Amino acid sequence: MMDTSQSIPELVSAARNTAKSSKDRMSEILDLAEGQHLTDAQTKKMTSEMVAIELAAVDIFAVFEARMQRHFKRGPLARKVKTALLSAGKPDLADRLHQHYLAINVLKHGTGASHRELLGNTSTLFVVRNAADAEANAQGVSTGLIDVTAPHFFDGLAETILETYQFLENR
Repeated sequence: MMDTSQSIPELVSAARNTAKSSKDRMSEILDLAEGQHLTDAQTKKMTSEMVAIELAAVDIFAVFEARMQRHFKRGPLARKVKTALLSAGKPDLADRLHQHYLAINVLKHGTGASHRELLGNTSTLFVVRNAADAEANAQGVSTGLIDVTAPHFFDGLAETILETYQFLENR
C-alpha cells in the first residue's frame, strides 16, 4: 500500500525498488535453470515476479494520476497533461506519457483500443505483443501483452512520471 504522506518521487523510488527486486529474482531463477526448461515451481515464481512488476507499474501510474488531478478541474488527466505538455513545447515528454498511459491501460484491461494503438505504433519504449504471441515464451512463462521485464520498461515509466510531475509542480 502506498502511503499518502509520501511524495511522488518517494513513491516512484519505492516502485522502482519493487520492480528491480522482482527482476533480480527472475534473473536468479534463470541462472539456476542454466538454460534448461524451468520446473513448474520456477515457472510459477517467474510469473509471480512478472505480475509483481505489472502491479507496481499500474499502482504507481494510478497514484501519479490521483495526485496530479488537482492540477486540472476535471476530466481525463492523461489527455489534459498531454495537451499541457504540447502547449509548453515538450512533445517528447507528451508522447512518452501517452505511450505509458496506453501501456498501463493494456496491463489493466488487456486487448482493446489502447492495445491496438500500441500495436500500430512504431515506439521503441517497450515491447508490445499481439494476443497470440503473449501466451508463453520458450521457458513456458507467460509474457503478457506488454513485456514489463524488458530492460527499460520500468525505468522509462518512472522517469516519465518524474519528469511530468516536475513539469506540473513547476508550471
